[in-house]
Amino acid sequence: MQRRNKIKTRIRGKVSGTAARPRMTVFRSNKQIYVQLIDDEAGKTLCASSSKGLEAAPKIEMAAKVGKAIAEKALAAGITEVVFDRNGYLFHGRVKSLADAAREGGLKF
Repeated sequence: MQRRNKIKTRIRGKVSGTAARPRMTVFRSNKQIYVQLIDDEAGKTLCASSSKGLEAAPKIEMAAKVGKAIAEKALAAGITEVVFDRNGYLFHGRVKSLADAAREGGLKF
């Protein structure tokens, strides 16, 4: 936990979101995965998606569904480019699956 927080702090020092290019941050728990698009200048969440309420499936497939869902919501809100914030997690497994699905859905980062 302390290691992830150190990495998270280092990442957040470099990554910031604006209204034109919000920060896409990922949080994963043992069972669920969550993603938000955040405008750091205004301090607002522009849109969010999570695996809660989706049908049971393997975790990597759930992450891909969440990635596609956030891409659809972002495009509907007029957002095409984001800054990816992996939130201290390694870029593999569920986090990578979510990011790849969001890219396939039309988001650029």
